[in-house]
Amino acid sequence: MKDQSDTIPALVADMGRRARAAAAELAYAPAEARNAALQAAGEALVASLPQILEANARDMDYGREKGLSPAMMDRLMLDEARVRAMVEGLEAIAAQPDPVGQVMEEWDQPSGLHIRKVRTPLGVIGVIYESRPNVTADAGALCLKSGNAVILRGGSESFHSSRAIHTALATGLRAAGLPEDAIQLMPTRDREAVAEMLRATQYIDVIVPRGGKGLVGLVQREARVPVFAHLEGICHVYVDAAADPEKAMKVVLNAKTRRTGICGSAECLLVHRDARALGQSIVDALMAQGVEVYAEGLTGTRPATGEDFGKEFLDMKIAARVVDDIDAAIAHIRQFGSQHTEAILTEDQAAADRFFQRIDSAILMHNASTQFADGGEFGMGAEIGIATGKMHARGPVGATQLTSFKYLVSGNGTTRP
Repeated sequence: MKDQSDTIPALVADMGRRARAAAAELAYAPAEARNAALQAAGEALVASLPQILEANARDMDYGREKGLSPAMMDRLMLDEARVRAMVEGLEAIAAQPDPVGQVMEEWDQPSGLHIRKVRTPLGVIGVIYESRPNVTADAGALCLKSGNAVILRGGSESFHSSRAIHTALATGLRAAGLPEDAIQLMPTRDREAVAEMLRATQYIDVIVPRGGKGLVGLVQREARVPVFAHLEGICHVYVDAAADPEKAMKVVLNAKTRRTGICGSAECLLVHRDARALGQSIVDALMAQGVEVYAEGLTGTRPATGEDFGKEFLDMKIAARVVDDIDAAIAHIRQFGSQHTEAILTEDQAAADRFFQRIDSAILMHNASTQFADGGEFGMGAEIGIATGKMHARGPVGATQLTSFKYLVSGNGTTRP
């Protein structure tokens, strides 16, 4: 594709204007129409499965040429099962209650006013993502469900896959009589498009980055538009003294090895000193599955260094440390965590309660794998991302989290004295 850097500002401005117009229409489009578009998009994804897989094969070749890591290649890869999972996500989102217009609170004032606090779309959302082409479907669907228009800027690696998926989404919009500009995909790999989106305050209401630390850090530094994001997923699993050995073994292996390249993958194992024997068994099992374990107080692949803690590996690697007690585990997480997802494995409810009360990460798990840190697993159908900030949205960001609110105030000739 030829260089378009001289036309990028005009391109983003044009897409932004069309997205604004589409967002205004979506704000009052009936829920039935938005749900029909999602259902039709799912049908179009199934019908275009061969084209999507062919496009993904081209992207996989591109990824290999770029020397992407195995974890990144796993993120990029599509097969029939993953495409059908996208379809199931669209169907699940369509089946959810409509958040737009939902009354959050209502009350009467002594003045005679009746006040309602009602959910309303944010407007136009910009989503900037790397590698994972399924984000095209997830983000497009969640924005549509919540009455928002969206401008998608996929990674250069997933360029062809994202275009094929976007075509199916556009088919769904046409079938439901909704504006195709409601879901737009940036038609260029030019990185200047990212910079321009970050400056487009007159068109875009919020930016959601999905990708590695480099991308998210860039967006957080440079964006003039508000951002929903997490910088890293440094997820911890703490094996308490009262952990059930069978549960602990199963959960830790799943948390690390199920998919190493996702943000919910466990990156650090903490073991209570009284559970050291269990911790060593878990470390041995991880190494038997090909995981490199950098350990302190346990025998791993090699001894841990200070740099191993607080690191997002996104690979078959994990740091491990023996701690004196639950408070030492909490202190470690506060020092090295990224406020994404942490898990405690214990049969002691008081210990679980202490862990939940004293750690302020966006997601906390008890006797469950950190790999459940996903909007689909939370019943949201899918997620547009996971936010670790404390303003507006936190944790998995689904359709409901993509709304703001307004106050609707009714009187009867009511005047203020």
